[in-house]
Amino acid sequence: MGMPVTSARYWTVDDVWALPDDPQHRYEAVDGELLVSPSPRPIHQRAVRELLAALDAYARHAGIGEALAAPSDVVIPPGHLVQPDVYVIRPLGADELRAVDARTLPLPFLAVEVLSPGSTRADRVIKRRLYQRSGIECWIVDLDARLVERWQADADRPEIVTGVLVWHPSGASAPLRVDVAGLMAAVHGDS
Repeated sequence: MGMPVTSARYWTVDDVWALPDDPQHRYEAVDGELLVSPSPRPIHQRAVRELLAALDAYARHAGIGEALAAPSDVVIPPGHLVQPDVYVIRPLGADELRAVDARTLPLPFLAVEVLSPGSTRADRVIKRRLYQRSGIECWIVDLDARLVERWQADADRPEIVTGVLVWHPSGASAPLRVDVAGLMAAVHGDS
C-alpha cells in the first residue's frame, strides 16, 4: 500500500537517491515526507501508455515539447522529488538533452497521475498540492470512476471530466482533445 513512512525524519532528494534500488517500489519525497508506492498494475500501465502516446504526439506536433513517463525522477525546487506517471516538458535541444538530469530537467507544465490502490492519497492530495503550488497543471486519472480530475494551478476545485478533456497549453495553435470515455474503454478493454 502506498503510504508515507512515519518518522520524524525530513526526507530530501539525496536521501531518496541514497536508498537501495528496489524495482518493486517507487520512492518520492514531498515536503520532507517519504512516499512509497508499490509497482503499478497492468491496467495502470495501459492508462499510462495511452496518455503518453496521445500527449507526446500532440506536444511534438504542436512544437511545445514532449511527454515523458515514470520511472523518471523530477526534482521540484527547493527539495521535492516526484515521479509523475506522465508529464510534459518544453522542447529540449540536442546538447541540452545530453546534459540534463533530474536536477536540471525543466519543470513540467503538465503532470498526470493515474490512481492506483496504493497511491491514491499521495497522488490526489500530496503530489497534486505540490504541483499546484509549483504552477503545474495536474490531471488525476481515476480508472475506477472512469474520469479525469483536471486541476489548474490556481484552482480550488477540479474540473471533473467524463466526456472530452480539452487542453490548450500556451504556444499550441490548436487544443488537444482527449475522449475520456474512449480512453477508459481502451484501458479497460471494453468492446
